[in-house]
Amino acid sequence: MPSSAGSIVGAFFAQVERTPDKLCLRFEGAELSYEKLADEARGWAAGLRRWGLQPGDRVGLFLDNSPDFLSAYLGIHLAGGIVVLVNTQYRQVELRHILGDAEVRLVVTDAPRRAELARVEAELPDLAGVVVVDCGGDRAAPGPRDHDSRLFLAGPPADIRRPAPEEIAVIGYTSGTTGRSKGAMLSHGNLAANSHAVTTAWDWTADDHLLLALPLFHAHGLFVGANGTFTVGSSIDLRRRFEATEIFQTLLGATATMFFGVPTMYGRLIAEAERRGVRPPPIRLYVSGSAPLSVQAFKDFERLFGQPILERYGMTETSMNLTNPYDGERRPGTVGAPFPGQEARIVDLTTREPIDDERPGEIQVRGPHVFKGYWNRPDATAEAFDSAGWFNTGDIGWRSRDGYYTISGRARELIISGGYNVYPREVEEILLTHPGIADVAVVGLPDPDLGEQVVAAVVRRESDAPSAAELVALCKDQLASYKKPREVFFVDQLPRNALGKVQKHRLREELSLSRRSDDEGRL
Repeated sequence: MPSSAGSIVGAFFAQVERTPDKLCLRFEGAELSYEKLADEARGWAAGLRRWGLQPGDRVGLFLDNSPDFLSAYLGIHLAGGIVVLVNTQYRQVELRHILGDAEVRLVVTDAPRRAELARVEAELPDLAGVVVVDCGGDRAAPGPRDHDSRLFLAGPPADIRRPAPEEIAVIGYTSGTTGRSKGAMLSHGNLAANSHAVTTAWDWTADDHLLLALPLFHAHGLFVGANGTFTVGSSIDLRRRFEATEIFQTLLGATATMFFGVPTMYGRLIAEAERRGVRPPPIRLYVSGSAPLSVQAFKDFERLFGQPILERYGMTETSMNLTNPYDGERRPGTVGAPFPGQEARIVDLTTREPIDDERPGEIQVRGPHVFKGYWNRPDATAEAFDSAGWFNTGDIGWRSRDGYYTISGRARELIISGGYNVYPREVEEILLTHPGIADVAVVGLPDPDLGEQVVAAVVRRESDAPSAAELVALCKDQLASYKKPREVFFVDQLPRNALGKVQKHRLREELSLSRRSDDEGRL
């Protein structure tokens, strides 16, 4: 079997050899040892090779959190394939783009998603097969490309190859804030290096037990949660999806040592703690990422749970880049410093030269965790890197004199109003201090005089609901006048992706339409 050097699947099988009977995965009442999950991964590898999968062929994973997801993920790598991660919320347009762009040969899916896939598969000439898992009697009659996973996995073993560190392991598609999403190619070496850095920085050991409700189709759930577990030989309590009541109840039982979540999850756990009036016993580590954690949420969580969240920063192209310290000050509003073996710096948006601390610019990162480029997009790949190999993250931020990085937003989300730069997160943090605000996002909309004007979309709580004038006054009192919202729109909810990140391109479109049809909320 593969050695642990250079790949996650190698690290996993090294753990199998050391502790085959140890608990690896708990899911909906079932428990899988490392050896049991390894057997299932070998079955996937054998089935894929018998089917005709060739090294470098792309296999889509379009299914919910489950042991099947993880065994297929490992099995694809053992068979020499490349995993293409597909968001389970995607429908026709996104599926057509991602599966077509990656020239996917085979898709592993589950019964609920099979019907959606059927709507586009005729337009995917490279798609030669579909493997359906959990396909009991409730599934519709199989199509000509379908394989029942129970039959697909049955049969003699096949030769299993060891992936080299430089080979592509995963194509993860960016969130696509503008235009079509691009496929980021991450090698086996990228994933292994990043997982080693993360587990080292967070003192993650074989004794840890991770409560994981993040989707596995996303880097946070898979590259951080699952890969880290396989790297150190710990265990996962995997949930199909996040349910605040269930997660809070599990935390009360103190069986987990770690929980990874996004700010939306933490907001719901805070609400659950306030509703119940009880504090779960402490666990070793709470981690937040994938979207900015507000300072107010950080403080509320520490007050109600008795311990600070560790916020970190990553992206599809790199997995993890920066982290608050495990030992030391976890500073609210910041994402800490580079992980071990990685580099980061701030460069001027115009000159692209490194700039001094406390000055905003674009964050660049460099290291063995950084992806190889965009699938079939040499132009985008060339644009993403400078001549010294630094990757342009597209995120704006600054570094404090003592080394903590703060992210203020995406470069494309920077608002330039009357010649002044306005960083949306700075305004959002002020607005979130008002007790009557449940959620907020700040964007720039066209203005004939200022170029852009600052606009806030606000979700109000039922109690203490503020007026637009109150919110503008709050900002004016604490920020330069040009940063205050010129318009405030009250909305029922903000458009978010599966990980809770606000989709500001959609929000701008919605607010532009609202602006044209209704002047309510305009000041």
